Amino acid sequence: MASPTIQRSSSPLQRLSTFKERNTPTASITPSSAATNTPLDSLASDPIFSAFLSHDFDSARFSSLALSSGSAAARAEKLQDGIRLLEKAAPLRGPLPPPRPPFSARFHPGSRLRPFLPPLRRRHSPVLRPPRQIRDRRPPPPDPRQDAPALQPPPHRRAPTGHDPRPPPLEEAPRRHGPVRSSRETRSRQGRPIALSWIGYSKLGKKLRSEGMRVLERGLEGLNQAEVGAGLQVFYNLGELRAAVDGLINKYKSQGVKSVSVALDIKAISASSAGGFGPGGIQRSGTPQIGGGAKAKEALWQRMNTCMDQLHSIVVAVWHLQRVLSKKRDPFTHVLLLDEVMQEGDPILTDRVWEALVKSFASQMKSAFTASSFMKEIFTGGYPKLYSMIENLLERISHDTDVKGVIPAISSDGKDQMVKAIETFQTAFLTVCWSRLSDLVNTVFPVSSRGSVPPKEHISRIISRVQEEIEGVQPNGRLTLLVLHEISKVLLLLAQRAEFQVSTGPEARQITGPATPAQLKNFALCLHLQEIHARISSMMTGLPSIASDVLSPSLGTIYGVACDSVTSLFQAMQDRLESCILQIHEQNFGMLGMDAAMDNAASPYMEELQKCILHFRSEFLSRLLPSSASVTSMGTENICTRLTRSMASRVLRYFIRHASLVRPLSESGKLRMARDMAELELAVGQNLFPVEQLGRQYRALRAFRPVIFLETSQLGASPLLQDLEPSVVLHHLYVRGPEELQSPMQRNKLTPLQYSLWLDSQGEDQIQIWKGIKATLDDYDAKIRARGDKEFSPVYPLMLRLGSSLSERTLSQ
Repeated sequence: MASPTIQRSSSPLQRLSTFKERNTPTASITPSSAATNTPLDSLASDPIFSAFLSHDFDSARFSSLALSSGSAAARAEKLQDGIRLLEKAAPLRGPLPPPRPPFSARFHPGSRLRPFLPPLRRRHSPVLRPPRQIRDRRPPPPDPRQDAPALQPPPHRRAPTGHDPRPPPLEEAPRRHGPVRSSRETRSRQGRPIALSWIGYSKLGKKLRSEGMRVLERGLEGLNQAEVGAGLQVFYNLGELRAAVDGLINKYKSQGVKSVSVALDIKAISASSAGGFGPGGIQRSGTPQIGGGAKAKEALWQRMNTCMDQLHSIVVAVWHLQRVLSKKRDPFTHVLLLDEVMQEGDPILTDRVWEALVKSFASQMKSAFTASSFMKEIFTGGYPKLYSMIENLLERISHDTDVKGVIPAISSDGKDQMVKAIETFQTAFLTVCWSRLSDLVNTVFPVSSRGSVPPKEHISRIISRVQEEIEGVQPNGRLTLLVLHEISKVLLLLAQRAEFQVSTGPEARQITGPATPAQLKNFALCLHLQEIHARISSMMTGLPSIASDVLSPSLGTIYGVACDSVTSLFQAMQDRLESCILQIHEQNFGMLGMDAAMDNAASPYMEELQKCILHFRSEFLSRLLPSSASVTSMGTENICTRLTRSMASRVLRYFIRHASLVRPLSESGKLRMARDMAELELAVGQNLFPVEQLGRQYRALRAFRPVIFLETSQLGASPLLQDLEPSVVLHHLYVRGPEELQSPMQRNKLTPLQYSLWLDSQGEDQIQIWKGIKATLDDYDAKIRARGDKEFSPVYPLMLRLGSSLSERTLSQ
């Protein structure tokens, strides 16, 4: 009887109740109690309910069979009865027993009960499935992270364990915070309540902005592109890039404007150096009290230096920000950050900041010029220093922002705007420069006193003042040119005043007696002007070549006035010496005899010429040219040296011309003429100018002396002809020809003076002179042919050959 009972109670539900009874402390199992009939036994034996105890129970198949049987309602009613029966069963009523360890934990893993564990788990699964389904369907508690999926790190960045303990990079945090903020704003607009956790995210946003701006400003201060890029990425991810950049630009503008204002705050300057001002500090006109000017001036320049440094830092920082924006792209969207900040047609960041700085600087400088006499005086007198500061600032900015392929921080127009900001002080400075120099010129050359000549010390003061003005601005090329223009105007004024002092008339041109007071005054003016010309010309050697273009017109005017003061005298001396030379035609060089050959005395005209040269030297040239040796040692010619040199060259050339026209010329006459040439060379060399430095004219004088002694047959091949003008050789050959061969002067019945003037009018044009000579040769040829002679003078073919070569050489040239 026991065996059937055990088999009947082996169903799952029956075993479950058996385990429960065994767990009760007072229960005891006997065969009679185990065999007692219970509701569970009736359910296990029921054909419908027994299906639920099967291992392969399928709810879908059970439902399909119930619906297809035609008695679905009856079967449902029966199932409902079964449920009520189960609810009445004792094991399912009352409180649940206390939790006990899992069944498998009661046994050692190596026990023989291990094969029973999988069936138990399968039986346990249907019991646990409903609670799990209920848990899965229950809505989760509010969690802001559900609205911020972007807070989760990208899939490829998640840690294998599902949690990354490292904080995200600074530029990544805003990317996760941005959607949270957007979701919060959306929930707020829809009227949904905002959880308290949003407060934490709001604080996170502030922290991100603060940290991003700190990194950005640190990168701009240190010009670190990586840090600037990281800071910009933060604000781009937050969607606030344009606002952040605009804020930075406005901040830099304010800093620059404040820097300029502080630098030019005369009250602050007064307070910082109050020890030198005394009571009251600063006056209404902006002028320090007595004793405080030096300290205030020093404080002003120090503040200007500080201001220039701050403006440099601001512009370079903005340029660096602009540079990073123009090259950095968002790593996910590849959007250029500069496109997020600027629209088409917007000015670039550096232009925006520079325009504000220049505008503020110009306004402050204008106010300083009009409202403060102290700063007006300092910046006007120290304009070269002020301009150097501005130029140095522009050069530093250009140097520090000179990167290939990157727009510079300041354009050329921007630089001009900064220079124009101080243009008022530039005009004042140039006006003061002109006033200083012109007042000095008016003092040296007063209009009311025409007859007085300023002493040399006054002229030296003018030269020294000009040199100081140039040296004060010489390091700056542009300012140097501006000052040179003012100096040029002053030199023109000086030349005008000096010209007004020059004496003219017979007293200035007389050469027979000692120097007159009018001539002495002209000499002094000439020396003063040539000193000014020489000294200022030497100053230009260290200046750019354009300086010569600026000063050359005014220096040329001064040179012309200096020449005019003595030119009339030199012309009178030259005319007198030429008149002495013309007397050579009154001498008889054709006489014969030993007496004429042995006469060592100079010709009367040469003696008179020597006397005139000596007189000119002692009375006039000695005051203009101290000595010929000093002229040689100087190495350069001044005005009087050039005029004297020109006069000496003219004397030699004039003598050779008229010596070649002397006719007849005997052998004794040649000796006499040679002595005259020696006397002339000595007189000119000792009293006018060293003949060795007269070049071609001196070589011509030395060549003509032996030429007159050569035979006609030797003359054509002589190398001495190279140092003589062709007209001189041709004129000398008339002396060697017959009487029928007339010279152009004889043929045209001209005086030696008239013919000489005609030769001067031809200048270097030897062709016209040759045409006049050729006409005389043609006349001679006609006479010979008319007379029936068959031979010509030896000079005739020689003159034709020399004239033809002269024509060919001139035409080729």
